[in-house]
Amino acid sequence: MGIVRTLRRRLIDRPFWIDHEPWLKQVHGVIHVGANIGQERRLYFKRGLRVLWVEPIPEVFAVLQRNIAHLPGQRAVQALITEKAGEEHELHVASNRGGSSSILPMKRHAELWPEVRYERTVRLRSDSLPSLFERLQLRPSDYDFLALDTQGSELLVLRGAAPLLPHFRFVKVEVADFEAYAGGCLLTDVERFFAEHGFVEHARHRFATRPGVGSIYDIVWRRAADRG
Repeated sequence: MGIVRTLRRRLIDRPFWIDHEPWLKQVHGVIHVGANIGQERRLYFKRGLRVLWVEPIPEVFAVLQRNIAHLPGQRAVQALITEKAGEEHELHVASNRGGSSSILPMKRHAELWPEVRYERTVRLRSDSLPSLFERLQLRPSDYDFLALDTQGSELLVLRGAAPLLPHFRFVKVEVADFEAYAGGCLLTDVERFFAEHGFVEHARHRFATRPGVGSIYDIVWRRAADRG
């Protein structure tokens, strides 16, 4: 029963939290890596934001495209973002409409969501965020908010995106303080990365937790030189 409540918080409270944070009013363009089906699309549209959604799973990407087709200023690209471009990866596709899919094996994730499992694996060639910008001929100045939800590989994405970080005012990362995915980044790893790159924590929302296991957060980091 507690798991059901936790899942309900994951589906409802997270978008609510995003919508009611003032930092979302301070940006004009979003890169959302790990889009799934674009659950935040109406929130971004309401704010009049330019959005590039990035989703690697073919059938999930097809749903995402349908979901945003009527929303001006939003587009989607099918791509797997990691640290380096041109590498082959196995992406494990999860049973919850792809929501927990990762290039990493599950570890303690099952202790929060035992009903979620990997159903199959697809082989994909990676992009880095800078290589995606170059391929799509995007202007970094058009996007000042980066959102990452890549199920344990967020630090890989961030390392690859280091040349673009000065263009972002805010970066939102989903991150756990325990090993939800084998070899996945932990909260302390991400905190260290942002400190080294001139970002400070701006907002935090814990959306899943279990005693004896740990918690998963959405955390927004702000570029320290930006007092907005």
